[in-house]
Amino acid sequence: MMRSLWSAASGMKGQQKQMDVVSHNLANVNTYGAKAQRAEFQDLLYQTLREGGAESGDGIMYPTPMQIGLGTRLSATNRIFTQGNLQTTDNPTDLAIQGEGFFQIELPDGTAAYTRDGSFKIDGDGNLVTSDGYRLVPNITFAANTKHDSITVGQNGAVSVIQGGDTQPAQVGQINLVRFLNPSGLTSIGQNLFLESAASGGPQEGAPGTDGMGNIVQSCLEMSSIQIVDEMVNMIVSQRAYESNSKAITTSDSMLEIANGLKR
Repeated sequence: MMRSLWSAASGMKGQQKQMDVVSHNLANVNTYGAKAQRAEFQDLLYQTLREGGAESGDGIMYPTPMQIGLGTRLSATNRIFTQGNLQTTDNPTDLAIQGEGFFQIELPDGTAAYTRDGSFKIDGDGNLVTSDGYRLVPNITFAANTKHDSITVGQNGAVSVIQGGDTQPAQVGQINLVRFLNPSGLTSIGQNLFLESAASGGPQEGAPGTDGMGNIVQSCLEMSSIQIVDEMVNMIVSQRAYESNSKAITTSDSMLEIANGLKR
């Protein structure tokens, strides 16, 4: 059977996975803190018909090998952690990270998760939580008599409020950030959350604005860093590559048909 059939088939499968990645990026173009994924490919094994440097006779060597490739495969989906644009919301519990770092979240089973989505809310117990009710770590709790519009979060993560009949703000907590040596190695679990993995390295916690951490910007949200124009170009390229590979399959099939028709 012709190698081109299988090589082109692997190309079609690869472009289908590329379209899956592009579709996911486009679906999350309005997701807070979303980062674009990039599909990366590798060529498959080569069938060597002749080694480079083999003798052709009389002490003369072939200068190049004779190899035929066997297609492609998806090698990785790399998440690109570029800074998204900040959008002002005028909501004091909306927080954005300008620079590196993640908010640390506690899942119901006690596991630590990490996110760039700073659209926090205050639950019935006064805790600062995500849209799914997961608490921020360290936990920030507001008293029942806290004036909502008096909540202030500094660039260094210090949380201050005015309570009851007080006239001066009092600090009630400190928001820290967490960074990783290789954030692209984090495991995505949905809900804008990531988990630590062996590839990401261990979490490095610190106050915003120190040790390479970004700053916190209050009353703002980080928008998706996904660029629609780039994704549309990737879609066009993927579609044409898929079409070209399908043409290679039909052409190979036609060549086989001609070979089968030699004997009548």
